[in-house]
Amino acid sequence: MNANMLSYILLSCVLLSVQAQNCQVSEIIRYTIRLLEESPASCPCRETAASSCSCLPIPEPGHELACFVEGTEHMLENNMASNKILTMINRSFQTQRDRNLCESLARGKKCQYKTKGSVRRFLNEILKTYQAINK
Repeated sequence: MNANMLSYILLSCVLLSVQAQNCQVSEIIRYTIRLLEESPASCPCRETAASSCSCLPIPEPGHELACFVEGTEHMLENNMASNKILTMINRSFQTQRDRNLCESLARGKKCQYKTKGSVRRFLNEILKTYQAINK
């Protein structure tokens, strides 16, 4: 391996670690796991007014941050989880979205989705997204 290739690999590693830091990956993974532990075991998504189960947006690729902000705000408004943890994770998503810190997750400030899911599915989507950045 020549010196140019080695420097390219090192630079790539540095950039990936910087992106992971800007995205607050480890904190979001840790908080999301705690929220998953708290969330109801089975509460299917039903979009009827009589349902106590919420339907949260499952984001299209590149619109994760906007949907994560929208979904966690909905959870906060409806007291669906620990307010302290949820407030911290919501602020992290807002900061990342507003400052374009996680470029691959924020192509816009509007949440785009084709489907909605239960709280557990939404939280699992957050976890899956940030675990992929952490690889």
